[in-house]
Amino acid sequence: MTTNQHRTDGKQQHAFMPLLVDVAVPLGSYYLFKGAFGMSTFAALAWSSVVPAVRTGWSLVRERRVNGLAGLILVVNVVGLLLSLVAGDPRLMLAKDSGVSSVIGIGILVSVACGRPMMTAGLKPFLVKGDAAKEAAWERLTAGRAAASADFLRRERVFSLVWGGVLLGECVLRVVGAYTVPVETMVWLGSVVMVVAMGAGFVVSGALAAGPMQAMVAEEAVRGGPSSGVRWRSGRRQRRLAWLSPGKDEGNSSLAGSTHEYAGALRSPP
Repeated sequence: MTTNQHRTDGKQQHAFMPLLVDVAVPLGSYYLFKGAFGMSTFAALAWSSVVPAVRTGWSLVRERRVNGLAGLILVVNVVGLLLSLVAGDPRLMLAKDSGVSSVIGIGILVSVACGRPMMTAGLKPFLVKGDAAKEAAWERLTAGRAAASADFLRRERVFSLVWGGVLLGECVLRVVGAYTVPVETMVWLGSVVMVVAMGAGFVVSGALAAGPMQAMVAEEAVRGGPSSGVRWRSGRRQRRLAWLSPGKDEGNSSLAGSTHEYAGALRSPP
């Protein structure tokens, strides 16, 4: 494997690191604590909240900003802890399962309203894939330095809006179903609603946002910056002018010499 391949693999791993640390680790640790160690739901949620809590606190103290993914997972775990204390009739138990989806959906929609779409952190690694040129293209597009920046930023917001709406809609459907559909039916229908909602989210967000954004990143990466075409055309024009208008002394002497040689060739007999 070449050095460039090692560097590319390293950049890809770095690009996916926020997803691994802020999402995969808390979720994986929850199932590990509950399944392998036999902890209760409350205890598993509490212990799996340690990493997102540390990450959220670190970003606030060190970077003076909120780590969106870690903060969202922390809020979800806290809501899960509170819901684990709720007890009641079977319909209430079915309805509370949608509480996590509603928290995530509302959090995503609020992030869009605040101008920092939360789903961008999960989308970027899949579009950039550790490629330096695509990383630079992404930065230009999000910073407004590319011709397609306005459309790119609009689709970035759309991506989060779609997923926020899907998760919130799934929550509403499951709550309504919990109190209108027979309990025996809703036990399996709730999972069907979730799967259908996730599928719809992938299809709609891909068509309206992720797909066009991927194309814009690739095009901007090939273009190599908003001013590259201008520089290329400017350099080409300068070379053309230099060919048509050579230096005063050297150009004039060369042109005169060429003219005399051509005239002499015409006068000389065959």
